[in-house]
Amino acid sequence: MLFAIALLSAVLGSPALLAQDDHSSILVLGRVSDDPKNHYAQLKPLLDYVVPRMHDVGIREGRILMARDVQQMTSYLRRGRVDWISETASAALTYVQRGGGRMLVLTERSGVAEYRTVFFTRRDSGIQSLDDLRGHSIAFQNPFSTSAYVAPAIQIMDAGLKLEVLLSPEDRPAPDSVGYVFAQSEGNIATWVHKRLADAGAFSNLDWEDLDGLPAHMKQDLVVIAEGEDYPRGVEVVRDGLPKAVSERLREVLLEAGDDPAAREPLQRFFKTTRFLPMNEAAEEDLRRLSVGARRVHRELE
Repeated sequence: MLFAIALLSAVLGSPALLAQDDHSSILVLGRVSDDPKNHYAQLKPLLDYVVPRMHDVGIREGRILMARDVQQMTSYLRRGRVDWISETASAALTYVQRGGGRMLVLTERSGVAEYRTVFFTRRDSGIQSLDDLRGHSIAFQNPFSTSAYVAPAIQIMDAGLKLEVLLSPEDRPAPDSVGYVFAQSEGNIATWVHKRLADAGAFSNLDWEDLDGLPAHMKQDLVVIAEGEDYPRGVEVVRDGLPKAVSERLREVLLEAGDDPAAREPLQRFFKTTRFLPMNEAAEEDLRRLSVGARRVHRELE
C-alpha cells in the first residue's frame, strides 16, 4: 500500500507538489515512460543511493517524475520541475536545446559506452548499399531514437538520398526517395523487415547482437548492408538552474559509483548501467556532430 501511494505521488502528483514545496532540498529524477511502475522500480534504487551522499549540499529527499514523452519532460525541465534526466544522446540534445538542460556525465550500460547504427535488410532483397534504398522503405523506431532514427536519417541524407515519411508500411515512396515509417520498437523493426512490410531497417549494433533471441531462421534471413559512426550510449542531463554545488556533487557521486560495491545493484537496476564517465573531447565532438545533423533532420523532415 505504501509503495502504491509513493508511486502515485511520484508519477501523478509531483508537478503540483514541487510547485508547493521548497525544492531546494529535493532532487527530482525524471524519466519518459510508458510503463511507470516498472521504471519506478528501476530508478528508485539509484536515487536512494545518491540522496544520502548529497546531504552535504542540502539534499534531503529524492523524488521521481514521469513524463509521457520527450516534449512533456522538456516542459518540466524548462519550468524547473525536474533536476536530472537519464537519456539517449539525441533526446539529451533535445533537453539541452529546448529545455535549458546541461549534459553532466556519460552513461555506460552493460559495459558499453558507445554504439552505432546498423542498416539491414533481407538477404534476398537485392539491396546491398544505402544507395540501393532509393525507391524503397526503411523502418525506424521513433522520432527521439538516436540509433534508430536521428543517426540513420542523417547518414541517408548525407549520402545524397531524399527521405519522405510514409502513411503506413503499405505506402510506397517515390522512385527517387527513401520512404520511412516508425515501428515503435526494435523488435517490430526486425519483424517488419523479415515480413517484407519494410524493405530495410535501422537500429543499434547492440540491438543487432540481441537478435540472437529471435528464431534462428529469422536472423539468418537478415543481413547488415551499412553501419554508422559511434555516438555516446547515454547521457545524464541536469537542469541549467540546478545550484552549482548540487550539480557538482551529483557528478562526483555518479562518477564514484562505478567503484563502490554498494552501488552495484542500484546501477544494474538503472537500465544495466555499469558506470558513469566524465564528458570528454571525443564525446563532445560526437554530440556536436549529432546536434548539427539532428537540426537538419528536424528542419527538413519534421
